Amino acid sequence: MDEKCRWNFIKNHASDNDIAVLIDSAMKQIEEKNPALVGTLPQGAYVALGAPKEKIKDLIDEINKIDEKRFHEEDLIGRVYEYFLQNFAASASKEDGEFYTPACVVKLIAELIEPYDGRVYDPCCGSGGMFVQSMKFIDAHNGNRKKISILGQESNPDTWRLAKMNLAIRGIAHNLGPKNASTFTEDLHKDETVQYIMANPPFNLKNWRGQDELKDDPRWKGYSAVPPVSNANYAWILHMISKLDVENGIAGFLLANGALNAGGAGVSGDEEDSAENERAQFLLRKDIIEKDKVEAIIVLPRDMFYTTDISVTLWILNNNKKARELNGRKLRDRTNEILFVDLRRWDENIEEYQIDKGKKKKKTVLTNEQIQKVKEIYNNWQSVDCEDSSKYAVPELYRSVKLSEIRSKNYSLAPSKYIEFIDHDLEIDFKKEMSRIQEEMKNVMAEEKESQKMLEDAFEGIGYGIKKI
Repeated sequence: MDEKCRWNFIKNHASDNDIAVLIDSAMKQIEEKNPALVGTLPQGAYVALGAPKEKIKDLIDEINKIDEKRFHEEDLIGRVYEYFLQNFAASASKEDGEFYTPACVVKLIAELIEPYDGRVYDPCCGSGGMFVQSMKFIDAHNGNRKKISILGQESNPDTWRLAKMNLAIRGIAHNLGPKNASTFTEDLHKDETVQYIMANPPFNLKNWRGQDELKDDPRWKGYSAVPPVSNANYAWILHMISKLDVENGIAGFLLANGALNAGGAGVSGDEEDSAENERAQFLLRKDIIEKDKVEAIIVLPRDMFYTTDISVTLWILNNNKKARELNGRKLRDRTNEILFVDLRRWDENIEEYQIDKGKKKKKTVLTNEQIQKVKEIYNNWQSVDCEDSSKYAVPELYRSVKLSEIRSKNYSLAPSKYIEFIDHDLEIDFKKEMSRIQEEMKNVMAEEKESQKMLEDAFEGIGYGIKKI
């Protein structure tokens, strides 16, 4: 690399009149010499900014205060980069915040699908958080990074550049295609298959294709309907299924809860959806269930995401639910079974984020202990030690359900239709509760009576004083 691209050169020339030109030139050459960064670094930005050289020098001086030893800390730059991504997402609009998925949610997906080796794919990779977490999973379990390859795509040009930088500064090799592009209309990884998918598609995306566009797309082949224009949820699902290795493919992805019931009897869809579009979503869900692609449905707590407070669902799809050994675990045959988990009551852990001066945001997070608890529930259900899955259930938390029951519920995937709900009102000892309320009321009335007497005494004293005057 040319000496003019190095920090020492920029630092030593911070007072030069052409410092903006020097920085822009360095950015250009760094990108040219690093294929992973092509198309990501700002070109001509400092000159176009028009900032006084004094201001640029001040910025360089501030950065130069950072102890050089800090840059040798494990993943320092990556962690700083993630911090800024997170804080930007917390203060962003709905559209701007879509590129960032909370770290605890990504960690949960990685722990469940266990991407130890093979290809990891994300069709809407945002800033690349899913890929970063898959590598963290490998590191945490003493795996080999060289056994994983990264494949992804992103439609937004700015977010695509963010993803490439995020992965490059962490030293993660990747293939996000030569440019940004829509996964639906321009699949940059056509005919590729992968072992793992981790994704957080935009929720309820509208107008993702033209009215007559992609109607005969091979990704919909073998299904009873074409994903409707009004909602891309099932288009994302079918696209991901088309990418999964037919023998060992497993996917973990997030969708709005509406996809669990869309088109079902008694469930109204989006107001703009026609009956035909609702019917299409129902038929697609039915096909996916009958093809036995769904392994687990996990509803997350509310208010975990930066741009919406709704509860969303983590879907686990698996192309191999047969008995086998996987990552040192002996798995039983889970054919025609789905595990339902409802985490909506796990909302007690709150983190506060500073998003602006004097303005904060609170979000629900899953702790590492909770993530491990979900993994335990999932792994125990998969295990050969689960001899009678029909009894694998805990009220208000999880339950294993057979396909026959799902058919009887009109192919709904809403956990609330299968997991037992306890009416906690029935647990109340009404006689004892009424006695407690009556006692509290008696105490309140006694306090009010005492306060009244104190007021009367005070006024009487005031009257006596006035008379004396």
